[in-house]
Amino acid sequence: MRAVDVIVRKRDGQALTPAELAFIVDGVIGGTIPDYQVSALLMAMFLRGLTPAETVSLTEAMAASGRRIDLSFLPGTKVGKHSTGGVGDKTSIIVVPAVAACGVAVMKSSGRALGHTGGTLDKLESIPGFRTSLDAATLGAVLRDLHCAFVGQTADIAPVDKKLYALRDVTGTVESLPLIASSIMSKKICEGSDALVLDVKVGSGAFMKTMDEARPLARTMVSIGRHVGLRTEALLTDMDAPLGRAVGNALEIRECIETLKGEGPGDVEAICVALAARMLRLGGVVPSLDDAAARVRRALTSGAALERFRALVERQGGDPGVVDDPGRLPRASRVEVVTAERAGFVQELRADLVGHASMILGAGRERADAAVDPAAGVFLRAARGDRVEAGDAIAELHASEGGRIDRARRLMASALVVGDQRPAAREPVLAVET
Repeated sequence: MRAVDVIVRKRDGQALTPAELAFIVDGVIGGTIPDYQVSALLMAMFLRGLTPAETVSLTEAMAASGRRIDLSFLPGTKVGKHSTGGVGDKTSIIVVPAVAACGVAVMKSSGRALGHTGGTLDKLESIPGFRTSLDAATLGAVLRDLHCAFVGQTADIAPVDKKLYALRDVTGTVESLPLIASSIMSKKICEGSDALVLDVKVGSGAFMKTMDEARPLARTMVSIGRHVGLRTEALLTDMDAPLGRAVGNALEIRECIETLKGEGPGDVEAICVALAARMLRLGGVVPSLDDAAARVRRALTSGAALERFRALVERQGGDPGVVDDPGRLPRASRVEVVTAERAGFVQELRADLVGHASMILGAGRERADAAVDPAAGVFLRAARGDRVEAGDAIAELHASEGGRIDRARRLMASALVVGDQRPAAREPVLAVET
């Protein structure tokens, strides 16, 4: 088999066989197929698309390029969770301990994001001492005792994905739906879970801007899961405005603690309860979504989810004192307020611009090797739909450098729209794919 023949077949719109796709993946991992041929094939896939069968075969080959985690030592059904990412998306940090407190084991593998804010790992590492790199023995002990853990994605999980993504990034082929779905699902297949709940974000602050873009991605990933024996469900959730009030690593941890106490913003709690309820039902501990949602809410109001989070922080090397005193989290040396220029209703809080402002303040990365400032970010004093008067505080800008605040303030002026009419309410959960 030759790579050029595979490229020509896809260029001409033909479906590739599982053997051909496995040959390509093996060649990428082994270095026997040069980057220019892999890039040509990626462009052919981007232009010609992949059939559902091809997408499944590619995902399976990518998953087979590395190792699979064995969670069989844990009792019951293990359920994973993945979000496609958004501005202020802190759901994993709330959902994982809540689900574990309700009796379902979750090992959450997370990454570090580029763009507006850090990833889940960066948020957790804003807790002094928190470690996301655990050796196998420590990870196993934490999972046995707490039924949950947060870890970084390791290089031996679907390693071909990193190479393919790097080539997609420089060849204009990132937006291919089958390639996005294969990238996500190949890693999820390897993480040892028996079932998976996906949170596919939709809106200005998400990769998928519209339902027409997001729904096919959700359906494709659910279909891949079904074909490989990983029971998968997807929620499509709103990301036109930031999720919650906090955008920035330590700021978001504060909001997570509030939500774990049952005192968080309504949109954050609604999405977390919806995600966790589906995880509990897939985990087989409750018969219906209504029962599952009620159990999750009890875990939040009773303190059970908060105590599981406290124990998790301590076992992963962090300071559990932050749970009772969030003032122990990093704090910015400068905080400046953005005020409303006129009276009216907050009609828009564009998530993409708020996210960009938080990145400028130091909460995110413009390059993969950049450091983040754990204290930096944006805290929204008003939400979409709130009534404000001229001069009222709408947002706080947290940073260590005044120049960063000046740049972020200009972005926030574009992100905020105040008008005479209260905007129509938007449901946090827009649709479900099963």
